[in-house]
Amino acid sequence: MRVLKYPHPMLEYQSKPLLKIDQKVRDIVAEMFDLMYESEGVGLAANQVNLPYQLIVLNPTGDPEQKDQEYVLINPTILKLKGKNVDGEEGCLSFPGLRLIVPRAAEVKFQAINLKGQPQTYIWKDFMARIVQHETDHLFGSCFYQRAVESITPNYELFLERLKEKFQEDVKKGLEPKQEEFLENVAKWESERC
Repeated sequence: MRVLKYPHPMLEYQSKPLLKIDQKVRDIVAEMFDLMYESEGVGLAANQVNLPYQLIVLNPTGDPEQKDQEYVLINPTILKLKGKNVDGEEGCLSFPGLRLIVPRAAEVKFQAINLKGQPQTYIWKDFMARIVQHETDHLFGSCFYQRAVESITPNYELFLERLKEKFQEDVKKGLEPKQEEFLENVAKWESERC
């Protein structure tokens, strides 16, 4: 498992609801947490690791020792955004080194299923609200740069262009899948869990 980098096609993919929670899903969740911590992140969506499921892991502390701060959100649905948008700095594991100012609602009410298969309703504010909005965007094929109002990283457009060039080089070298291979893999993974 690895974090996909922009412009991998999975980052634009609209993830499908996860219909069964079994040991394989629990193993995926554990591996996603490990990868998130290794990458020094606070959230990670399944399509960022090449899986087409509506699944998010997060820990706002980014500290693997604080297990009580870990959340697994399956099939999250945002019910209500409250408060005016607040500009805040964001980064993304799929865009290493890119920092942008992104407006997000100050409070979010949403539902998700936990790893035990229980539906939960959450109301999160501030940083937690920002994380869940950022990661939920991923599940629906949207990335944070599409909502940004300002770049902290110099030469933002050039930065994205270089990521695109690197990805195309990796496709030519066989390090990244061609479009038809990508679509075949997605169909296979969806048939297993969606």
